[in-house]
Amino acid sequence: MSEKHHLRNEYISRINHVIDYIEVHIDQELSLKELAKVANFSPYHFHRIFRAITGETLNQCVQRLRLEKATHQLINNPKKTITEIALDCGFSGPTTFARLFKKSFKISASEWRSKATPENSKNGEVNSKNGKAKRKDGKDFTRTPDYSLDVTWQVSPETNNQIWSMQMKNNQPIQVEVKDMPEIHVAYLRYVGPYEQMDEERFGSYLEELFKWAAARDIKTCETQVLGVFHDVETITDADKQRTSVCITVPENTPVDGKVGKMTIPAGKYAFARFQITADQFEDAWDLVMREWLPESGYQPADSFMYDLWHNDPRTHPDKLHILDICLPIKPL
Repeated sequence: MSEKHHLRNEYISRINHVIDYIEVHIDQELSLKELAKVANFSPYHFHRIFRAITGETLNQCVQRLRLEKATHQLINNPKKTITEIALDCGFSGPTTFARLFKKSFKISASEWRSKATPENSKNGEVNSKNGKAKRKDGKDFTRTPDYSLDVTWQVSPETNNQIWSMQMKNNQPIQVEVKDMPEIHVAYLRYVGPYEQMDEERFGSYLEELFKWAAARDIKTCETQVLGVFHDVETITDADKQRTSVCITVPENTPVDGKVGKMTIPAGKYAFARFQITADQFEDAWDLVMREWLPESGYQPADSFMYDLWHNDPRTHPDKLHILDICLPIKPL
């Protein structure tokens, strides 16, 4: 690798670390000095470096991430007031939040909440991987008219985990299992750009590069799990700023370098929904979990990473199917 390429990777790694830090501390005051220290750049140069690499200023990035978190909470935390959400997402007060929200989304936060409730979502008005795209009726992942999650709920005698059974229109059974998970430490390569461009070829190339990186450091890749983390809301975040992290699990103290970053998937309660699907069914699979299972499960999304846990290479599957778990962090409603 050339020295020039190595330095660029180092800059990308530091900027990724800053953005990860912002997400974890989004409810706190985030100064240029503090974030420059996280990036290990001087405050004088940091904001210029940040804008050059990301295409947006540091303040724009912080504001965007705060607004996106607020949109999640407006939908998924109906008991919280708008003022509580504004403060929880790091805004100085409800007036500032209201002004910035309306400037960004052209409607008020209360109007957003009224149009984007779980009830509206079930009627097809607001749905997507993160609960916000249009519903596509007639796809495989729709509930049969007489379906009831209450009838199919059970507790596993082996693990004591809660399990729900669902069924697609093509009669393929789907199970959702709720598990208490420890922290997961992952090394990642991050792609910034439209989610639809993270296709099998690109994902596979990133994964191959990660496995080569791990093998060179004597990390036992036979024990490694593969994750895909989607950081942003597709219908809110501009396509050229959407972040996808291709991840492999690593020991906690694994050092990283260059463009390979490291982050922690927090411990907590997660819902694991197992699917065997084609590449064009991902959005529908997420819709099934968010639209059909979640509103009736007694849980709501927790503030943590949602991710896909991969169990195979679809390129080697006879039917090119992706076998994966959709993993959703949850907490009691």
